[in-house]
Amino acid sequence: MNDEVNERVREVIADIPRGRVLTYGDVAARAGVTSARIVGRILATDGADLPWQRVLRADGTCAAHLAERQLSRLRAEGVTVTSGRIDLRRYRWKET
Repeated sequence: MNDEVNERVREVIADIPRGRVLTYGDVAARAGVTSARIVGRILATDGADLPWQRVLRADGTCAAHLAERQLSRLRAEGVTVTSGRIDLRRYRWKET
């Protein structure tokens, strides 16, 4: 993974508005990256200063080890959580 890819992914995540979410796959597609796993790796190693809570699994759930913190942060942004899941149809960020 090179610095350019890292920065593109970071820019996409930094731009996600408060109260909106994207999936790892959404971020990868917007950043022109071939794999959602790369997004996860970048967040794990270089994402502490980003709104990481706004990036979810494709089914609208959080990774188990982050779920409590992540869902708490999303609730604070006005995102409704139902049974540990975010309704992507309602909260997915769609650029206009």
